[in-house]
Amino acid sequence: MELMSPTDSMFLLAESREHPMHVGGLQLFEPPEGAGPEFLADIYAEMLADNDVQPTFRKHPGELFGGIANLTWSFDRDIDLEYHLRRSALPSPGRVRELLELTSRLHGSLLDRHRPLWETHLVEGLNDGRVAVYTKVHHSLLDGVSAVKLMRRSLSTDPQDTEVRAPYSLPPRQRAREKRSVTPVSELKRLAGSIAGLAPSALTVARAGLLEQQLTLPFGAPKTMFNVSIGGARRVAAQSWPIKRIVAIKDAAGVTVNDVILAMCAGALRAYLIEHDALPDRPLIAMVPVNLRSENDSSGGNQVGSILCSLATDLSDPAERLATIQASISGNKEVFSQLPRMQQLALSAFNVAPLALTLLPALAAAAQPPFNIVISNVPGSREPLYWRGARLDGNYPLSIALDGQALNITLSNNADNLDFGLVGCRRSIPHLQRLLGQLEDSLTALEEAVGV
Repeated sequence: MELMSPTDSMFLLAESREHPMHVGGLQLFEPPEGAGPEFLADIYAEMLADNDVQPTFRKHPGELFGGIANLTWSFDRDIDLEYHLRRSALPSPGRVRELLELTSRLHGSLLDRHRPLWETHLVEGLNDGRVAVYTKVHHSLLDGVSAVKLMRRSLSTDPQDTEVRAPYSLPPRQRAREKRSVTPVSELKRLAGSIAGLAPSALTVARAGLLEQQLTLPFGAPKTMFNVSIGGARRVAAQSWPIKRIVAIKDAAGVTVNDVILAMCAGALRAYLIEHDALPDRPLIAMVPVNLRSENDSSGGNQVGSILCSLATDLSDPAERLATIQASISGNKEVFSQLPRMQQLALSAFNVAPLALTLLPALAAAAQPPFNIVISNVPGSREPLYWRGARLDGNYPLSIALDGQALNITLSNNADNLDFGLVGCRRSIPHLQRLLGQLEDSLTALEEAVGV
C-alpha cells in the first residue's frame, strides 16, 4: 500500500454519481494510405499483448484498518486489460455527431474503484475513414498536463514509425523516478515549513489584492446559469481552430496567445448567455489553471496551480474586452510569479477551496460562486504526431463539471491547430454545441476589431 497525497484524496472524496472526477481525451486519427479495415483491430491486439503495466495504472483506492477508504493506494498485480481496453463501433451513419454522443455517455459514467482507475476505448465506424480513441483517467492518478505528456510519448513524429506504444506501459522519465526519501517525520517537517511560509504569501496577496488591486479574489463572480447544481449525465462538444488566426490577433493587439483565447471564450460565453436571456451585469470570472511541473516531469499525481481572471463579459466591444482581459490576467500573473512554489500552491488552494461548499447539496444552489467557469489551456505538441502511421487529426481534452461549475472549457495545441473540448452538464447547459459556433463568431469579431 501507498499513502495518498491530500490532493489526490480530495478528488476521490469529492466524487459522487453526479460528479465523476476523471479527466478524459478524445483523439481522432487519419489512418495511413493503404490501411485496411483491420487497422484498429490490429492495434487493439498489439495493445492487449503489452501487459507491462506501470504502477500508476495498477493502483486503485485501498482500505486502511479494514474500512477507512481514500487514504491509501492498493496495487493490482494482475490487470484485466480486456476490461480497461475496449473496442467500440459507431452506429450508422457514423458522423462526428455519433462519436460525440458516444463520448458524452462514456464521459458521464463513473470508473470502478475496485479496479485501476482508467479506461481506453478504441472507436471505429466513422464514415470518413478516421478512427478515434477516447481515454479517461481519474484525476487522482493524473492531472491534465501529465496525461497529455504521457499521450505525446506514446505517439511519434515519424509517420513511418509502426511501433504501437501503450500509454499505460510507458515508464516514467528518469528524472521523475528520482524520489526523495519520505518518512512521517520528514513529511511533518515539510508541512511545518509550508505553513510557516504562508505568512509571507499572505502578506504578498494582501498587498496586491487590497492595496494595489492587482489580484482577482474569489466570490467576485456573479451568479449565472453555469453556477447551479448538476446531474451526472454529460454532453461534450469539440472543434479545432488554426493557431495562425489566434497568433495574428496576438501580434496585432500586442497581447499573448492566452489573452486571445480567453477573449475568444469570453465573447462566446457572452453570446450564449444573451441567447438564453441570462447575461449578468457584472463580468464573469474564470479560473485559469497554471502548470507547476518542470518540463521533464511526467510523474503522476497533481501539480497544478490556479489564478482568477475577469472575462469582461459586460463589455460589448471585442477590442475593449480583450484589453480588459489582458490587464486582469497580467496583474494576477504578476502577483503569482512573485511567490515561491509552495506559496503558489497555497494561493491556488485559497482560490479553489470555496468549491468545497458546493459539495453540500443545500449550499450548491444558494452559494455565491467563487468563479464562474474553468478555462484551461494544456500544452500540446507543436509537431504533427502519428500512431502507427496514423496522423493525429484532433486531440480534444475533456475535463470535469461540478456543482456550481456546470460548464468547462479545455483546449490544447496540436501541430497547427488549437483543439477545444467542452464538457457540460446535460441538464443544465442546453444546446452545448451552439457554443462552437459562438466561439467561431467571437474569433471573427476579434479579427475584425484588431484589423486582421
